Formats: sequence, C-alpha cells, structure tokens
Amino acid sequence: MHISTNSPARSAVVFGASGQIGAALLQRLLAAGWQVHAVSRQARQDTAALQWLQGDLDNPPPLPARPDVVFSCGPLDAFARWYQRHALVGVRVIAFSSTSVLVKHTSPDPAERDLAARLASAEHAVFAHARDQQADATILWPTLVWGAGMDRSLSRIAALARHWGWFVLPRSAQGARQPVHVDDLAAAALAVLDCRAAHGQSYALAGGQVLSYWQMVQRILLALPRRPRLLPVPDWLFRALVVLARRSGLLHGFGPAVQARMAQDLVFDIEPARCDFGYAPRGFSPTPAELGLTQ
Repeated sequence: MHISTNSPARSAVVFGASGQIGAALLQRLLAAGWQVHAVSRQARQDTAALQWLQGDLDNPPPLPARPDVVFSCGPLDAFARWYQRHALVGVRVIAFSSTSVLVKHTSPDPAERDLAARLASAEHAVFAHARDQQADATILWPTLVWGAGMDRSLSRIAALARHWGWFVLPRSAQGARQPVHVDDLAAAALAVLDCRAAHGQSYALAGGQVLSYWQMVQRILLALPRRPRLLPVPDWLFRALVVLARRSGLLHGFGPAVQARMAQDLVFDIEPARCDFGYAPRGFSPTPAELGLTQ
C-alpha cells in the first residue's frame, strides 16, 4: 500500500514491545515511518515517533483513541482478555500465538496441555471479538524463535554449551525443526497488515530451513568461539543426566515431554504465508550475538 509523503503517519499500538518479537517489530515500524505507542511495565525514553506507555495488559495505560492497528507480541491469553474488554471498532489486530497450540494439546505433560488449551481459547476469543467489532484479525504461529538472544530454548543451549565446553544429546534427537529468526517474524507482521487474504486467518511462521534437532544443535555449537563438543549418549543415560541437572537447578522446566519431542518431527507448512503475503524466512546460521552471547 503506497502512502504519499503528505499523508499522516499510520499509528500502531504494540503490546509486548520489550520482548524479542516486539523489539524487532518496533525497529521495522519506526524505519517505515509509523507513529508507535508501545506498552511496557517499565518507564522508557520516548522519541519523536515512539511513545512508551507504562502498564500491562491487566493494568493498561490510556491508549490512543483509534490506532490503525494493534499488535500483540506477548502472552496471547492476557491480550485476549484485554481485547474483549475494549471496543476497537474497525481496528486491525495482528497477534502472535505459538505452534504450541498445534503440538502440545496431546502432550503427556498437563502443564503443556493447559498451555495449548489456553492458546486455543485465546485465539477463538480474539477472532470472535474482532467479528463483533467489524475488525479484521490475524493470528501468527511462530515456531522456535531465535535472533535476539532472548529465547529460552536455543539461547539456553548456547549458554550451557559455552559454560560446560560440551553439550549432551540423546541419540534419538533426530526430530525435524524449523527455527525462525525474530526479524522474519516482524517482517511477516508488517506484510500481513494490508493483506486481505489474511483477514480472519492463522498462519504458521517457521524458518526457511528444515534441520534435525541434532543438526540444529550442531549449528549452535559452531557459532560459539571455542566450539564445544556435541556428545551423543543413549537415551537412558540422557534421562539420568537430566534428572541430576534438574535437581541441581540447571535445567528448570526440562521435563520428559521436552525430551520426547526431540525425536518428533515438528515441521509446519509455510506455503500459505508464502502465497498470501510473500513470507520468505532465512535459514538457520546464528552468530553468538543472535544467541545472546558476547565475545
């Protein structure tokens, strides 16, 4: 969509603006000349085009009366509750969910099943309220996110491997993965904005390369300065090592369901996103900085 130089800047409200996806989206919005109102729990410095609003979804600050779009880059269930309480007639909504809604609903872990159920309920609520408000909503499902060094998966692998000088994986860790760069997600959020085909739709946003879990970890280790060793072990030994690590506090949140998924193929179809709004994600070749590491 062409905006003439005499047209007023479009305005956006961004929830989750200080998170990894939100921060990347802010950069792209500002570079494109948008007027941005970003919500953060902490006070931050404003600029000419960026106004920080202190608050959160449960205690939101006053927002502009009618932005062109509201982006949700944080917890979707909290956003859905906020959205249902507000009348935003005709305001475009683009919200990030997660591919967890597709893969964790049958998990043996009750906490993971609960997460998938909450995401599914929140997605339904966002679409339903958008219809009530004569608005157009789109839900985006990212897979493993990397690039900002703020994720709790790939960057944690990098940190542990650098600390130990080695990293252990079970030999069964051959399930397919598609890690996606955070800037590709930000680009998709902007590309989908004026895409009519995306109204009322959900899209999987995976990376541009399919790797086995083993290959993905190898690429992480190759990005590190001292090249930690990747050590294959039998599954039973890996399970025992995980138990010891969890007891020592090194692997909080790493349960049996996480280990089981290492052997599962988690591949998502990005063709709808490619066809509808030109989604073209990069492959997985991280740098130390993109994994949250400094030299």
